[in-house]
Amino acid sequence: MTIIDKEPAEAIEAIRKGFETAGYICDRHIATSIYLSQKLDKPILVEGPPGVGKTELAKAASEIFNAPLIRLQCYEGLDESKALYEWKYGKQLLYTQILKEKLGDLLEDAVGLEQSMEKLHQFGDSFYSENFLEARPLLQALKSEEKTVLLIDEIDKSDHEFEAYLLEILSDYQISVPEIGTVRAKNKPLVFLTSNNSREMSDALKRRCLHLYIPFPDADLERRIIRTRVPEIEEGLRNQLVSFVQQLRGQDLKKLPAVSETIDWARTLLLLHADRLDVEMVRNTLNMLLKFEEDIDNVSAEVPKLIAVTQQELR
Repeated sequence: MTIIDKEPAEAIEAIRKGFETAGYICDRHIATSIYLSQKLDKPILVEGPPGVGKTELAKAASEIFNAPLIRLQCYEGLDESKALYEWKYGKQLLYTQILKEKLGDLLEDAVGLEQSMEKLHQFGDSFYSENFLEARPLLQALKSEEKTVLLIDEIDKSDHEFEAYLLEILSDYQISVPEIGTVRAKNKPLVFLTSNNSREMSDALKRRCLHLYIPFPDADLERRIIRTRVPEIEEGLRNQLVSFVQQLRGQDLKKLPAVSETIDWARTLLLLHADRLDVEMVRNTLNMLLKFEEDIDNVSAEVPKLIAVTQQELR
């Protein structure tokens, strides 16, 4: 019996614990979404600020379900030739040369133009068969003999046309290839689409997906994340750095520090053998948390105050 085949409450708790074992701290809301996605065969649209763990969620799912991860990184101008399939033009050209050399043998027993054209036509069709098809991530997931996790990362960076192109896959787990017909999933993948909300997704796409929003974590959850991802760091310093980051997210910044940046900062402080936050240490490592010089300059002046508030909160 797999995790998904258990009773709902038991399965959801097993998923939550499985993610924690894989190093990904999630709550029951996320675990429930994973469970429902599997039982209902629906993709999950994961939205939220950059760096809160949307991509890591798919990676962790791949681990706990022991399913290969197939990742499609979206960008402006992405089309089906990069996402779904393209033809092996080099191989087609090579076979064309072979056909020229064998043309006489092929047409030797043909009677008249009609039979000759029919033979050439039959031979030409083979150039657009699966033997000449180069599968890209989407088609790889549909054709896989085993269960896979398909990650369509940063879908909001793609064009509206590509988003529309995905609808058949997201609703029916199939795609139409004009030259060879419809390709249906042999084993329906667990599909994650991630979005940083740089543009609004269409209603058609949202209807086909379960919606999951991952916000910045609260202090308790962020401490658990740091304890899991950077277990070597001392508890007092862990509490201080999380409190400091939580305060930064309340500032007027161009880019708020994400969970991934909190983890990087924790590793940085550990590398520098820090045992507590001090003004000089924080100012020297602010670039691990903040990615705009304007933000660094503005926060640098506030560091003594922020550290003082942190120490007061933890007394």
